[in-house]
Amino acid sequence: MKQAKYWVEKYQMQTHPEGGYFTETYRSTESISQSALPGRFSGDRSFGTGIYFLLENHHFSAFHRIQADEMWHFYAGGPLQVYVIHPNGRLEIIKLGANPDNGEVFQAVVPAGTWFGSKPAAESDYSLVGCTVAPGFDFADFELAKRADLLTAYPEHEDVIRLLTPEV
Repeated sequence: MKQAKYWVEKYQMQTHPEGGYFTETYRSTESISQSALPGRFSGDRSFGTGIYFLLENHHFSAFHRIQADEMWHFYAGGPLQVYVIHPNGRLEIIKLGANPDNGEVFQAVVPAGTWFGSKPAAESDYSLVGCTVAPGFDFADFELAKRADLLTAYPEHEDVIRLLTPEV
């Protein structure tokens, strides 16, 4: 198995604000006008976007939410756990990976507006995944969670909130 450094260098990945590394692989040249989008979007958006995203075991992707559905795809390394807190407070843990006998899936969707973060499973040195967003990702739609706010809203998930939010 290739090391994480190989993928980071090969795909010229940059540090991602929520943790780990990424590189944008696709951004549609066409866009959807704001008037045709739901009101939660603040401007025009590309039809769709795609990235490679890599987390090493010591990384985590901090809880955040965006205004569009995000489809995750597993590529290489070990399993990745994606933690999703739905608006009703239900915690869902999606296991991205290559072993369906262990409850792992190659693809999964995180619904728009849900809080989510991720971390490689304990046995994973790293996880290389992809994320596809439609309408396309725009940092104007990105909201990084504040630990105190999530703990107030979802105290029953304190352990995972502390795991996937920076200490502030």
